[in-house]
Amino acid sequence: MLGGCRRALPAALGRALRGRAAGQGGRAVSTSWCPVGTAFDVKQQQQQPLRGGAAGRDTGLFGVPELNCPEGFQEAQDKALQESEQLVQKACSTPPGPETVMIFDQLSDSLCRVADLADFVKVAHPDFAFREAAEEACRNIGTVVEKLNTDVELCQSLRRLLADETVLSSLDPETRRVAELFMFDFEISGIHLDEEKRKKAVELNVRILDLCNEFLIGTHIPNKIDKHVLPEHIRYNFTAEGNYLRIAGLHADCPDDLVREAAYKIFLHSNSQQLARLEELLVSRNSLAQLVGYDTFAHRALQGTMAKNPETVRQFLEKLSEQLSKRTQKDFEMMTKMKMKLNPHNSMLMPWDHPYYSGVLRAERYNIDPGLYCPFFSLGACMEGLNSLFSQLLGISLYAEQTKRGEIWSEDVRKLAVVHETEGLLGYIYCDFFQRPDKPHQDCHFTVRGGRLKENGEYQLPVVVLMLSLPNSARGAPTLLSPGMMENLFHEMGHAMHSMLGRTRYQHVTGTRCATDFAEVPSILMEYFANDYRVVNQFARHYKTGQPLPKNMVSRLCESKKVCAAADMQLQVFYAVLDQIYHGKHPLKKSTTEILKETQEKVYGLPYVPNTAWQLRFSHLVGYGAKYYSYLMSRAVASMVWKQCFAQNPFDRAMGERYRREMLAHGGGKEPMLMVQGMLQKSPSVEDFVDALVSDLDHDFETFIMDS
Repeated sequence: MLGGCRRALPAALGRALRGRAAGQGGRAVSTSWCPVGTAFDVKQQQQQPLRGGAAGRDTGLFGVPELNCPEGFQEAQDKALQESEQLVQKACSTPPGPETVMIFDQLSDSLCRVADLADFVKVAHPDFAFREAAEEACRNIGTVVEKLNTDVELCQSLRRLLADETVLSSLDPETRRVAELFMFDFEISGIHLDEEKRKKAVELNVRILDLCNEFLIGTHIPNKIDKHVLPEHIRYNFTAEGNYLRIAGLHADCPDDLVREAAYKIFLHSNSQQLARLEELLVSRNSLAQLVGYDTFAHRALQGTMAKNPETVRQFLEKLSEQLSKRTQKDFEMMTKMKMKLNPHNSMLMPWDHPYYSGVLRAERYNIDPGLYCPFFSLGACMEGLNSLFSQLLGISLYAEQTKRGEIWSEDVRKLAVVHETEGLLGYIYCDFFQRPDKPHQDCHFTVRGGRLKENGEYQLPVVVLMLSLPNSARGAPTLLSPGMMENLFHEMGHAMHSMLGRTRYQHVTGTRCATDFAEVPSILMEYFANDYRVVNQFARHYKTGQPLPKNMVSRLCESKKVCAAADMQLQVFYAVLDQIYHGKHPLKKSTTEILKETQEKVYGLPYVPNTAWQLRFSHLVGYGAKYYSYLMSRAVASMVWKQCFAQNPFDRAMGERYRREMLAHGGGKEPMLMVQGMLQKSPSVEDFVDALVSDLDHDFETFIMDS
């Protein structure tokens, strides 16, 4: 999943250090770099903690001098706003030409350098004062951005460029696209409206930002219930607070049906305040879309994506649902039989049963016990595997780099330098991998600083954060990952490589700053590598014995994921359809809860539970509003790329270079479908997307033979 300010979206290496001289085409290897497989696996053994943390005052977060204390956000914000004022004046007085686009990108960069960084700090810093200061900076800069997007004089400077055919024809394709994207930002913000309506558009945008933050916070707030309401024998499953029990999640893995039922009904119980926030958010988004000339918010949100419009999304979801229906029904029948077997007194399959009984079926059919796999997946070994894969596929190595005092926000954060074998240093990845109090339990990629070609000819190196929620290691042992955690690590590292290799001239389109339904392709593609034995065999070793993970265990693990996978995918279709309806034609014909009930029973197939409101916990409505389908469409593209380009040889360097050249290198500087077409040598249809997803559900009979 992605995080960052422009895309409000809302998972190495231990080889011997290879010195490279600057004369070989890249920067010389720094003496502060070291192999990182060890750096991750010996976390608990460090006698001298890494320099950093809140006490540091030598530098600031991410090396930004102002951010050595919370108050520094005000200073950084003021500096960015002052710089942006000067750039606005410069843009308005510069004759039409390539320099106009460069000035606009500088303007974008000056604001994003603070807002992107603050976007991460506001959710992840352990110090409340830092989080609060970052939140304020995000809001203030967001407000300025909305005002700039309705600044008529600023827009006119860009319009003059785009209206000058002679100048326009002289621009290279990337510069022209970036100019058009900046104009698109003006248009969807209502630049063509009169002054009163432009002011209204700014007010709506600011209100939407506030509602998004409020709704997002509300999705995570636990519910409380008088402990006497629940049977005494299940109370211990929940956190006690006096006479109340605190329910903070769905307890989806709990074997007790009653615990899962109670958690589902209490955690998803409707909340009038959260409901009002969601309704106001949807109405405000629709009002903004219609104000600036779109039929619905979905039409506005899908401009520039692979899908392009809600009609294509609807067609994609309907065709996929149709193809899945028989398989999903079969999955539900299997789960129902398993429930009858384990609980004959209550055999009706309910929504809280799906994740649990699908897991039981996987474990029973393939003997998939995460505990058997974890010893082979130490964090250091997994990072070694990533390093080996990137080295063979893309000529890239990852090295741990010592941080300066105050640069990091927690002592267990690791900083990685990303180095190409001929091009040298490409950028930095900060790895915030471990659980801590108040840290969100979600896996995310954040752009902290985008790459761009600076005015002096140097390249501004990209900086990203990968945030995971891995358990802290036990003393004397490395951090051990479950197969799911390992796959999430590969997923998030896919986003990071997109950020490192999307070396565009303009930060406005750097790395993952691209269409949402394309942005997930590189990360999902990495999941295919994580599930290929040839890749896993290079790094999966028992941390005590050094024994490699047997091939049949990897095969069984991969096949187990196909058990009930149709029902899992159908659930994602339901979420995506619901998202489209909420952001479709307004006013909505029914309440959001009534729409949920109707859509769940029609698209998903399991009954709605009275008095619940799952949509109030659907945090992706914030970052992926009208674009939740992106996960499915991106998976379809990733599947096609894997099968056509890497299934035969996952280490094919020629294909790796083609992948970089056709897909990763452009960031958002090229139409997403053109990038897909360049990689696949064809433009896929909706039917191709559906076929790719459905074919992934087919079992590999070789595994059955091997296990029999």
